[in-house]
Amino acid sequence: MPFLFDTHAMIYSEEAPALEAALHTKFSDQRINAANMRKEFFRVTLAEVEEAVQRLAPDADFHTDIEAQEFYETLAKRKELSERLAEIDATELPVEI
Repeated sequence: MPFLFDTHAMIYSEEAPALEAALHTKFSDQRINAANMRKEFFRVTLAEVEEAVQRLAPDADFHTDIEAQEFYETLAKRKELSERLAEIDATELPVEI
């Protein structure tokens, strides 16, 4: 895991095991590790998950007000670095390294 286990959303459903299985089926082609089915990570956006949950389990509660501190700190640092790099004048860089 690259970060502490960050939670970006919580889903409450009376049929949680069935919903989980349905989501795994829905996103199977976006599985990150296709060799190990016990690694349950998928390359999907939170919006895609929310849309699927609304369709598969309309009565489920979907909460996105969960803190994912390390993830958001990383995004902020990357944005700051990108902005600093954009400000560097090319003449400030060495000709050779």
